[in-house]
Amino acid sequence: MNSGVKASTPTPAHTGVRDRTARGDLIIGAIGAILVCVGSFGVGDPPRNTTTLADLGLSWITYGHGKNLFGIFFWLGVFSMVFAWVRLGRRIARGATGSPSVRTLQRWLLVWAAPLLVAVPVYSRDVYAYLAQGAVFGAGFNPYADGPAHHPGPLVDSMATVWATTTAPYGPFTMGLLRVVTEVTGDHAVAGILAVRLVLLPGLFLSLWAIPRLARHFGASPQAGLWLALFNPMVLIHLVAGPHVELLMAGVLTTGVVLVVTGRQVAGTAVLALAVSIKITAGIAVPFVLWIWLSHIRSRRPVTARDVVGVFAAIVGISVAVFGLWTLLVGLGFGWLTGLGWADVIINWFTIPTFVAHVVTLVAAPFAALNLQPVLEITRAIGSVVLAVTLVALWWRHRRDERDAVAGMAWAMLAVLLLEPSTLPWYYTWALAIAVAFTLPPWARATVVGASTFMLIVFQPDDAIVFYKPVELTLAFLLAGLAAWSLLRPDPLRLGRFGRWAWASERTGTPEHPAAGEDEVRKPEPAPGG
Repeated sequence: MNSGVKASTPTPAHTGVRDRTARGDLIIGAIGAILVCVGSFGVGDPPRNTTTLADLGLSWITYGHGKNLFGIFFWLGVFSMVFAWVRLGRRIARGATGSPSVRTLQRWLLVWAAPLLVAVPVYSRDVYAYLAQGAVFGAGFNPYADGPAHHPGPLVDSMATVWATTTAPYGPFTMGLLRVVTEVTGDHAVAGILAVRLVLLPGLFLSLWAIPRLARHFGASPQAGLWLALFNPMVLIHLVAGPHVELLMAGVLTTGVVLVVTGRQVAGTAVLALAVSIKITAGIAVPFVLWIWLSHIRSRRPVTARDVVGVFAAIVGISVAVFGLWTLLVGLGFGWLTGLGWADVIINWFTIPTFVAHVVTLVAAPFAALNLQPVLEITRAIGSVVLAVTLVALWWRHRRDERDAVAGMAWAMLAVLLLEPSTLPWYYTWALAIAVAFTLPPWARATVVGASTFMLIVFQPDDAIVFYKPVELTLAFLLAGLAAWSLLRPDPLRLGRFGRWAWASERTGTPEHPAAGEDEVRKPEPAPGG
């Protein structure tokens, strides 16, 4: 995937031109984030049974024309963020004078994220479930055995009722964190939301540190990595404005991978074990550390059976020690295993087993009235077996070197997303956080754009879903396809005559530094071992 051609180092003046050229796109995205924040107050998921907006004289924004107006703000913000993201992606893919520097992107990512930190939760009520689980833990119950309904109050009132009696699926570190948050904020939902975002925010900073390093190590573009995994509006809105624990998990996960591939295997394995104690799905990455560690030994001398046994024992020992430490400190045991089964409650056709179940019932409809639930039990059981075999096969197949192992890690994350009983938009951060290590082909980047845009539409900001409504679903497909096409071809609908500035700036540079053609791409220098 690497050409071996050394990248040219831009001069400070050249870098300044690059940054100025992309600034318009970054400003548009920042304005979009502000609009999403403003719109969320009318169409988001505010705490239930609260009089805050009424006390401020703003209750009118949550119904009627007020809600419609703020809905326009929200969707205009989403459009602006996707628009800016796609344009930014084209600049970075060209690698010409319009491509911003890594430092510029890191600063602007924080600008995009800042308004979302104070937005009303959107697309999900999971943050209230987090708080309710922390509160039930603080009240003396075991959240791995007792649902939030055991400790009724404003937090339980605000969460999705389907989860009120279910147990927590999160690791011990997360549960300890949530208990601390609720002990500080009590039953105050607004304060709790802000506190959850603050304790998850280190994950964003870790991602900003780790993603460029992971990309550089394997000769990929660090700008492309930041664009793919963090500037992605689906990721940013869901993780920050949501918010979701994946924000912290993805940062810790990527940091652990960076430490492992750069030769700090013990520290990296410990960090990965911490990621597992945040959310168990991070554990998919741990087995691949064996091949990375052995490849580092192989680069110095032949690998022996003793090396294999020693490295395997070290990985298991470090992982068990870190995870066990948090389990002992929190004192809840391994009850999170029970909570993992509640994912079956979610039914959407974004995973293969659930999609197949829908197709079977649809095809059989003229001949037999099949109930979806028993069909789901069969297809999901088959999917679980296929997933287990796939994960083992991927682990064994991708053992050649560290690059191959990280590729296997990314494929394994994707396999889980496609074959588990259910999946949700923010889960895709698991795979995207690892995929930044590689230079994705144009079709893959366009697929990410299309899928991300689709997810932003079929899931609504008030936690409603429209993927069983034909008209809305068709519109979502069309808009997602347009976004994906726009990444590959500027102005695919030839609307430039109505606003030539939107596309001309991508094709023209400054007199001193004219923009490069579409086929001019910077070739990064591969890192040692990449």
